[in-house]
Amino acid sequence: MKKHTKWALVCTIFVLAAVMAVPATAMQAKTLLMATTTSTDNTGLLDYLAPAFTKATGIELKWTAVGTGKALKLGQNCDVDVLMVHAPGAEMKYVDAGFGVERREVMFNDFVIIGPPADPAVIKGQSVKKALQTISAKSAVFVSRGDNSGTNKKEISLWKSTGAAVPEKESWYVQTGQGMLASINIASQKNGYTMTDRGTFIKYAHNHGGQPPLVVLVQGDDILKNQYSVMKVNPAHCNKVQSDLAEQFSDWICSAPAQKLIADFRLMGKQLFTPNAR
Repeated sequence: MKKHTKWALVCTIFVLAAVMAVPATAMQAKTLLMATTTSTDNTGLLDYLAPAFTKATGIELKWTAVGTGKALKLGQNCDVDVLMVHAPGAEMKYVDAGFGVERREVMFNDFVIIGPPADPAVIKGQSVKKALQTISAKSAVFVSRGDNSGTNKKEISLWKSTGAAVPEKESWYVQTGQGMLASINIASQKNGYTMTDRGTFIKYAHNHGGQPPLVVLVQGDDILKNQYSVMKVNPAHCNKVQSDLAEQFSDWICSAPAQKLIADFRLMGKQLFTPNAR
């Protein structure tokens, strides 16, 4: 046998031995695709949770962060395996339509109305209904995401609760079509008001060293609870969905260790989400 032929054979044996030595879990690495709302991404929660999920299950988590309306559409179009969103009414309709299954509550925070510290419309401490009526009466700038997200759906429902029409045609009502942090920044530029989930506000305040240009003015109403849930894309609707991986994620994020991680996730010493899996 020629010298170079022997060397090639030795190299081949070495490569085969190296491959056989790789753990089976590494050889069979799996990726779960999730559509989720911007707040779970913007706050850093998913960057914090994903490594723990991979360590526990061997599954890599990849996600697309969009408004809840778009996230549900991604599931309906069979582009993802699992959803984590925050628009309970829309989620229940989604399940009833046969697009999602096994919806489970995971955590919550609350919505708040924020605005300039000078509070030009004078809404601080008012109820949500009164604050929105005051903003409308004074034609104060209000920035809406206008993107069919969970936050936008909630905001629309709150406007309707005042008994008046949603002011989408008013000049003072600005619809951005963008995510929450971008919309907050636009509200700041316009010296206006907006509604956000508390977790994203804490992240915004953190980004400004604890001295944010906009501050919380209206909070605490029971109607402002912001529930997050996880649900699998229905395998009967999407026959290629990785339902087994989605179920592992659902079970994991509702487990005691993951719920503790969520409770422990903080910025500036403040808790962003409260776990409430069931």
